[in-house]
Amino acid sequence: MNQESVLQENELDRLLALSNLGVDYYEPRQGLDFLTELAAKICGTEVSLVNLIDSFTQWSVSSYGMDITQMPKEDSVCQFTIQTELKEGFEVEDLRADDRFKDKFYVTDAPNLRYYMGVPLTSPEGYNLGALCVLDSQIMHLSNDVKDILRLIARQVVDRLRVSNLVADLKNKMKQSELNQKKLAHDVRGPIGGIMGLSELILDTDTPATPQEIQDYSEMIQQSSLTLLELTKDILTKEYDGNSRKTHELKDGDTNLVKLKETISHLLAPQIKIKNIDFNISISPENQFEAFSKHNILQILGNLLSNSIKFTKNEGKISLFLNLRRQGLDLILELKVEDNGIGMTDVKINEILRGGTSTNNGTKGEVGFGLGLKLVRQLVYQQGGSMNIVSELGKGTQFIIETKVNPY
Repeated sequence: MNQESVLQENELDRLLALSNLGVDYYEPRQGLDFLTELAAKICGTEVSLVNLIDSFTQWSVSSYGMDITQMPKEDSVCQFTIQTELKEGFEVEDLRADDRFKDKFYVTDAPNLRYYMGVPLTSPEGYNLGALCVLDSQIMHLSNDVKDILRLIARQVVDRLRVSNLVADLKNKMKQSELNQKKLAHDVRGPIGGIMGLSELILDTDTPATPQEIQDYSEMIQQSSLTLLELTKDILTKEYDGNSRKTHELKDGDTNLVKLKETISHLLAPQIKIKNIDFNISISPENQFEAFSKHNILQILGNLLSNSIKFTKNEGKISLFLNLRRQGLDLILELKVEDNGIGMTDVKINEILRGGTSTNNGTKGEVGFGLGLKLVRQLVYQQGGSMNIVSELGKGTQFIIETKVNPY
């Protein structure tokens, strides 16, 4: 494996670690704002940000002194912070004097930033998920002691993100346990009620049952008993999943089609506006309020749509269709993303579906990282789903995905 392939695999592992953290970029991260402000106060800077970086976008999940939620990855300074092998972080004393940043909007326009210091947000496995950075409109110098404190705060940020994810996962498991208990009570009550009713018919002295009726009733009792035995077996082997999820109430880790539409609209609004794209989201009315796990769904949709935006020209068109259906005991989410972008060849389609990557620049010069669709494929397959691509050069591309979204 050549060095480029190794780097791509390392980046894919990093993106998977970020995805598995389960961060919803749309919802505020409770507890992070204090740490973000603390970083700015200790460093004496005007601005402090907690940024998480995926394959296309830098997401500011907490900010102090600057109202920003996202920017393209290639425009960020933090992209270099997560690339550096130095645990000390990445520092730029004067952004205006650095060719990489001097023309960026945050340097040329308000807040006219000049100083940057960022430290990576590193997972316990060693992946740099993003950066905690401090910025100022004046050239500054931070002492080594202050930088050490900044690194300690960054560790606290990672711990807070991990705890938030663990708490959400625990709440989902507790809720599912409650649903399982209710479903279990319901499923056990049926066979027991049947056995008791049939027994009463057999023992009824006022209307004695005939020998044939007794035999029929006994067979029914036997069948109900076998049903109870199967339930018991499922419980003992932990295969009982309590298939009950129909609720309008959304808890941590949940979403529904209506909420998902709202979330995606807000997340992608800046990218859509920049290229003035006609973006439409439609949802199937059936099951639109049924709650399901959003685990990895935002990452899958975010990468798919960011890819379509990247390869669709200004004033182009992108549509998203969402449908939720039941298939046996499973909930299946159907996603269809269609654009009128530049399209792709059969060779490129086969490469993506095989899990390969290649780098292409977007219609507005966006840098191609080549890993967004590979990440989508891996997340979809990880959840037992399927992915198909239909495309024609010059006419656009359609992605069709089906994935399980059952509760944990």
